[in-house]
Amino acid sequence: MTDQYAREPTSGFPNSGQAAAIPNQFFSSILPQIEVPEELIVSFYCFFAQHLKRRSPRFLTKRELAADATLARSLAHLAPGDDALERGLDLAVWRGTLLRARTQSGGREDELYVVNTPANRKSLEQLTTRDLRLDEPLPPASNTNNSGIFALYEQNIRPVTPLIAEELKEAEGRYPENWIRDAFREAVSLNKANWRYIESILRRWEAEGRQDEKSGRDPQVEWLEHRYHEGKRRLAARRDP
Repeated sequence: MTDQYAREPTSGFPNSGQAAAIPNQFFSSILPQIEVPEELIVSFYCFFAQHLKRRSPRFLTKRELAADATLARSLAHLAPGDDALERGLDLAVWRGTLLRARTQSGGREDELYVVNTPANRKSLEQLTTRDLRLDEPLPPASNTNNSGIFALYEQNIRPVTPLIAEELKEAEGRYPENWIRDAFREAVSLNKANWRYIESILRRWEAEGRQDEKSGRDPQVEWLEHRYHEGKRRLAARRDP
């Protein structure tokens, strides 16, 4: 057995979990043209990595990509140092999969990369004029599925799809963590465990404030009282002829 097959094969993928969205056009138009593995690996990884970012638009910097251990391992056998990453990025930009802009912030120069979409094309010029944080590392690829809002969604509603993943990421960056937990809990207690209802709770709290926080009362006490009164209301409704 050769070295390239020496590692244990995967046991498969879970039924649920966060997924990376890749446009159908990439498979129908771009993939048949790619001849160099560096371009393929970098393109796929950028589709994946952009969804780990909470900023808007979800740009990636060359420094972040160069420091990412998962991407480095994927490219290590193709060329020494950063040569494989350089080649992959250059080809992905040339083919139009990615857009690139050069920027400077805090005396540091870097390159920004975004997936080539109409919204990102419009935002790219603005990115180069903003004071950007260019030192934010990418989260580890192995720790993106089992914590926070994604775990709550999968435990209480259904597996996360690429379509809903974007909305969950935005909500996670917009609302406090305890609000998200409490909104899921309230929706489940009312037998309305769906994302639209949970999102409406969060938006209402954002617009009007939370009554429990205004009164200084313990949110857990408020929730238990709510459950108690809701149970009494339902019991009374069943008893009515």
